[in-house]
Amino acid sequence: MFSLNQFPLAFSAKDLEPYMSEQTINFHHGKHLATYIKNLNDLFQDTKYADLPLNEIITKSAKDESAKKIFNNAAQVFNHNFFFKCLSKEKSPIPEEIINSFGSADSFFEQFKSVATSVFGSGWAWLVRDANNELKIISTANADTPIAHDLKPIMTIDVWEHAYYLDYQNRRPDFIDAILKNLINWNFVKENLEK
Repeated sequence: MFSLNQFPLAFSAKDLEPYMSEQTINFHHGKHLATYIKNLNDLFQDTKYADLPLNEIITKSAKDESAKKIFNNAAQVFNHNFFFKCLSKEKSPIPEEIINSFGSADSFFEQFKSVATSVFGSGWAWLVRDANNELKIISTANADTPIAHDLKPIMTIDVWEHAYYLDYQNRRPDFIDAILKNLINWNFVKENLEK
């Protein structure tokens, strides 16, 4: 069984203002993530997934059509927890590997924003490392996640409406800009690049 306490925020709900409001954090973490955790707990009891760690639940249920609901909720728990770890009020420099891979910080921001704004409906924009050790920017729809495709997640932005609607209404590009330029925890990103 999982609980919200296993996925704590590294900041207070007010810390990300003015770019992300306390209300958004409380709804997003305290309600949306909590609901995915509750749903997962309800769904995987008495199944072969019940005693597995979260990442294994995701990778195994991704290949099991009968476990689609388990996959969706497990992946959303992972995706949301990863997203919140990507956020920080502390300023830190963008890692050199990203600058070198994409030509400049501005080029990376432009490419990431382009992918994030092009997600139709609900989903995620990711910086991932592929099997060839290359950095790529990808999107996933709905609950899909890179770990289900043998890709290593490095960074993500949640572009489901619940991530930004209270603060930005229908202005997803403004939300993406605010996150990329003000709230990315580049130290966490750097740790992921070095693992």
